Amino acid sequence: MSLTDQLPSGDDLGPDSLFEAFERWVSERGIALYPAQEEALIEVVSGANVILSTPTGSGKSLVAAGALFAALGRDQVGFYTAPIKALVSEKFFDLCEMFGRENVGMMTGDASVNADAPIICCTAEVLANMALRDGADADVGVVVMDEFHFYAEPERGWAWQIPLLELPRAQFLLMSATLGDVEFFQKDLTRRTGRPTALVSSAERPVPLIYDYRVTPLHETIEELLAERKAPIYLVHFTQAAAIERAQSLMSINVCTKEEKARIADLIGGFRFTTKFGRNLSRFVRHGIGVHHAGMLPKYRRLVERLAQAGLLKVICGTDTLGVGVNVPIRTVVFTALSKYDGHRVRRLRAREFHQIAGRAGRAGFDTVGYVVAQAPEHVVENEKALAKAGDDPKKRRKVQRKKAPEGFVGWDEETFVKLQSAEPEMLRSRFQVSHAMLLSVIARPGNAFQAMRRLLTDNHEDRAAQRRHISRAIAIYRSLLAGGVVETLPEPDEQGRYARITVDLQEDFALNQPLSTFALATFEILDPGSPSYALDVLSVIEATLDDPRQILAAQENKARGIAVQEMKSEGIEYEERMELLQDVTYPRPLEEELGAAYEIYRAGHPWVGDHPLSPKSVVRDMYERAMTFVEYIGYYELARAEGLVLRYLSGAYKALQQTVPESIKNDDLIDLIEWLGELVRQVDSSLLDEWEQLANPSADPAEAIEERVTRVTANARAFRVLVRNALFRRVELAALEHYRELAELDPEFGEAGWRAAMDAYYDEHDELLTGPDARGPKLLQIEEVPADGLWRVRQVFDDPAGDHDWGISAEVDLAGSDQAGEAVVRVLAVDRL
Repeated sequence: MSLTDQLPSGDDLGPDSLFEAFERWVSERGIALYPAQEEALIEVVSGANVILSTPTGSGKSLVAAGALFAALGRDQVGFYTAPIKALVSEKFFDLCEMFGRENVGMMTGDASVNADAPIICCTAEVLANMALRDGADADVGVVVMDEFHFYAEPERGWAWQIPLLELPRAQFLLMSATLGDVEFFQKDLTRRTGRPTALVSSAERPVPLIYDYRVTPLHETIEELLAERKAPIYLVHFTQAAAIERAQSLMSINVCTKEEKARIADLIGGFRFTTKFGRNLSRFVRHGIGVHHAGMLPKYRRLVERLAQAGLLKVICGTDTLGVGVNVPIRTVVFTALSKYDGHRVRRLRAREFHQIAGRAGRAGFDTVGYVVAQAPEHVVENEKALAKAGDDPKKRRKVQRKKAPEGFVGWDEETFVKLQSAEPEMLRSRFQVSHAMLLSVIARPGNAFQAMRRLLTDNHEDRAAQRRHISRAIAIYRSLLAGGVVETLPEPDEQGRYARITVDLQEDFALNQPLSTFALATFEILDPGSPSYALDVLSVIEATLDDPRQILAAQENKARGIAVQEMKSEGIEYEERMELLQDVTYPRPLEEELGAAYEIYRAGHPWVGDHPLSPKSVVRDMYERAMTFVEYIGYYELARAEGLVLRYLSGAYKALQQTVPESIKNDDLIDLIEWLGELVRQVDSSLLDEWEQLANPSADPAEAIEERVTRVTANARAFRVLVRNALFRRVELAALEHYRELAELDPEFGEAGWRAAMDAYYDEHDELLTGPDARGPKLLQIEEVPADGLWRVRQVFDDPAGDHDWGISAEVDLAGSDQAGEAVVRVLAVDRL
């Protein structure tokens, strides 16, 4: 029975009946409410705002469900916000199971499901933009803001503040394990909403924590914890590289029994470890050691989580990303350090960071206690080991050469650890921002926009000096909107009380979608459909509108500079000049000048796009032009630790191509490219596209977990032809560059000697091997399908300068092997004259 079925009938919808109905549903599931949960739920059903500040694992999600249940009972719309899209979609499926699919919707900006439902899961930005657009008239009854400490995030914190400012009729439930002093929010919410605001806090954890500071070597610490049955252990590192290196170093410890390893193998089954990191991960998890960080492919992270939930991973080496709502059971958290590099400097952990991570220890319903261990710095551990070896002899102890901390090291000690345990999380700091989208949203709503903006700019959570800066920026933005003819003032208020109006048509919910998608639509019109590079140019427009994947761009730039240095050295250019010339070498930026000019023209009539700078780049195009597979691309740019980032970028580009490019402008080449990209992403890790497609077209069972779903790569004939074409063209490119060793790696049977001899013969007849757009076109690839033999026979014709087209590669494509590998499996038979 769903929660919706528990709603009291008729007029019996008072606070008592709502609470009793919800408590009955909870008890039927064998759950007893904690005192803090009970207190928070009573306040919620009574109509008060609630600030719920209780430790991780204390059941805040159940209180959120109660708040949404109360909203349903009062016939109000309830909103549940989370900081990241993955958590929003996860919560969407959870709430569908609780309330029934017809009662739950989701909005993330790039996916919308059942948007008219009485319960909506969304990102904080979606709710913030709705609040700006509709103000106090927004159809929002209850707002649950999970992980409310994101209010202090520098780039995104504004989205957690705007609903508090603009939704005075709503009831708020703010939740986090690390809120700190919230007296300001109590008073502010009561003043704005007219409702009492209850603070429900508890330092008492359902599973208490025991803290321990260790000066033993980490291997010994882990072995002791395993012997004391304190696994699963989460080893917290502050870089991905350190987490992976630690997993490798722990392979010498036997953490699992033979029976447990057999169970791990059974659960893994036919899971495909398709990348270099994946093959390492396969070794780790079969040994009982997991790795978990944001740069992994989603399917690898989910596998680690699934094995951990089954109790089969004794040690998980990961980064501090586990602190953001990841469902992994942990008994012991081990901090390998109490300082981290935050992108600007190395500093000690803040109290909020420490408590977010430490709070993951101990599982309610499984553990009676959780353990938090901090390792002493390595040089301290080595000194203690040396002193222990010297024993109690004072002379020997004096002779011990103590290691010093590395230069620039930000250290910590047991006192640091003790202080963090009792330290209150830092006060949340306001991150209010003003943007074009904010002004346009407020101007578009009925009523006096000038009064609304004055209130928003002078009655926010900023200090007076910051408010003055925001006012100046708002005035400058408004003047730009007037000058651009986007907004005009009215001599008299219109029928909806507006003193200003927008003169251009904005796409519906323009602030909720990819902000530069309308620019992309306008720019497609200036491209030449007859150009050989048309499909790739459309792709470059789309890529210029996507967020920058900084690690990928940095890797591209490093690669380009490395190649440039070698070329300059061979040309005899001196060091100082090389260093100067290198400043101009960067990652590829196709159509940079053309897109920049188009952007400036478009911005003149659509000033709000100025909040979102254009960023020409080439990741998908680069991969396509190089005819590389995902694994080859990762290897070429040395991105093994960021393959999850690469996949998310490719997936985002595919979605943008699908959603933004009109069918009317797609030619065969562009359709081929889109099909290729979709199939490439799906074969590497189907979970991102599966989830997107499931959200766009919900299945009959939305709560069903998404497992790795392997589809036959040959099933999508159009995409597979492109994969085959790319595999053959990759060989053409390498042959043109005379990279015979790399060709031998692709074709070990044909070998380096075979390629070298064949190309020597080709160059006896032709001066050059061309690799332009015509060389990779479908006209030069001949395919004979032989389904009876389970293969394709293919002939890739070389594009020679004379246009004779009398040489090429003869090969076979193994269809069954391709399905198993998730990419085109090609075997070169000959490189010769036709």
